[in-house]
Amino acid sequence: MLVERLLPAARERLVTIGTAAPLIDAARLLRAGTDIVVVCDPGSAIAGVVTKTDVVSQISRCQGAGCIAPASAAMTTDVVSCGSGDWLKDVWETMKPRRLKNIPVVDSKNRPVGVLIARDILEFLLRDAESEEALLRDYVMGVGYR
Repeated sequence: MLVERLLPAARERLVTIGTAAPLIDAARLLRAGTDIVVVCDPGSAIAGVVTKTDVVSQISRCQGAGCIAPASAAMTTDVVSCGSGDWLKDVWETMKPRRLKNIPVVDSKNRPVGVLIARDILEFLLRDAESEEALLRDYVMGVGYR
């Protein structure tokens, strides 16, 4: 199955900010319940992502109470993303060795259109495997064939 099948749910999870936005804005969005904030350049293309780990890392380097930084100072720029035409199995095989919990979905111009979470991908792959197993079992047992 292709990523596009999970795109409606992925669109609902997409949270973006601009590169010049204060890091505190990203922190507020993360505190509100999202796991990943996608940082976009002025052309709306993905420039990086910010996670709670990125925020904590940036704050740990701050000096004094006046530590103000843009989201671009803390974001991860080496972003792994996928497209709506990618196979979910391939996306999972990309996420698994990197231990990614989330992956942005981008369009042909590298603009974010959603965020997939590992749980959704795994649930679908499991259902797909169970369905294949049932079909194979029915075939071997001759169920439905005359």
